[in-house]
Amino acid sequence: MTFTLGEDSPLLQPVTIGDTVAANRIFMAPLTRSRAQADGTPSDLAAEYYSQRGAAGVIISEATAVSADANGAYMNTPGNYTDTHQEKWAEIAAAVHETGGRMFMQLWHVGRMAHPDISGTEVVGPSAIAADLTTHTRQGKQPLPVPRALDTAEIVPIVERFRASARRAIDAGMDGVEIHSANGYLLHEFLSDVVNQRTDAYGGSPDNRARLTAEVVEAIVAEVGAGRVGLRISPGNPAGDMREVDTIGAYEALLNRIGGLGLAYLHVVADPSTPEFGVIRSLWPQTLVLNTGRATDTSFCQLEELADWGVIGAAAVGRAFLANPDLIDRLRVGADLNTPDEATFYAPGPVGYVDYPTLADLELKSA
Repeated sequence: MTFTLGEDSPLLQPVTIGDTVAANRIFMAPLTRSRAQADGTPSDLAAEYYSQRGAAGVIISEATAVSADANGAYMNTPGNYTDTHQEKWAEIAAAVHETGGRMFMQLWHVGRMAHPDISGTEVVGPSAIAADLTTHTRQGKQPLPVPRALDTAEIVPIVERFRASARRAIDAGMDGVEIHSANGYLLHEFLSDVVNQRTDAYGGSPDNRARLTAEVVEAIVAEVGAGRVGLRISPGNPAGDMREVDTIGAYEALLNRIGGLGLAYLHVVADPSTPEFGVIRSLWPQTLVLNTGRATDTSFCQLEELADWGVIGAAAVGRAFLANPDLIDRLRVGADLNTPDEATFYAPGPVGYVDYPTLADLELKSA
């Protein structure tokens, strides 16, 4: 696949997102790579991996757990809730900044997508409704269990864990944080009118279903400032066996509540031709980052048109950045893109992680 972005392409123009000035509008999407240590400390290779991709407008880190009991959807995913975690993330932030890059840390709680054989803790969710999925554990592939419905009193501590992890991220040198309220994880689960069957203040009406995500956003904004906070949503996205009959109501309530806070950006995982995207766009006049999702091959032509029309402020690109550390350089000259090696997406070690060739590597090899 080849595509050339001219120097006047809107995707190559700088954009200000909150307190951060991004050199271009092609962001690196969050990508789970399953290479962290067993205790959630990022891999020793992570600083190299992220800094190789420092030419992205903004790097959004892989999803990072806000507490031990927030992890457990996949093996070897990172956290940011101990001093050891924070120290390693500080090394990563410094390495990215040395390249001139910018980086936000994505924060998550996996909710009912966890398995106790991975997390070592009880699986919880808004309601006792399991995701009809299996996951790879140390004992092999297993179905996800029925979660325990969270008590109302347990929700405030979850908000606090998000706040504390965001504080650690900024103290580690990150330019900002992205709150993961998409793809079937805990905050998205609360937004759903199907997975969330609660009858307390966090269930039922759209306002109630939006309450947890809104409270997390508000707590983090109060802690680190709105200009350092992004939010990711995916209305109607079936990832994680997510089911939503009402794909609009809770999102409208959420954006009406947080719209005046001045967030750095809203990151939407959606097909831009869907009604859901149209509604979200109409409700969010500030910077919108689009990710068309992993089910669709990235069309840089489409993204360029959307940026040119002012529909999006930036685009988050996943697999193309995974396989092409120098993606921006390749797009500038219309070079072929490396093909992602799916067999190494979640494998340990450097292969398929820090060894994808750049154009400079290929030139040296052919010299």
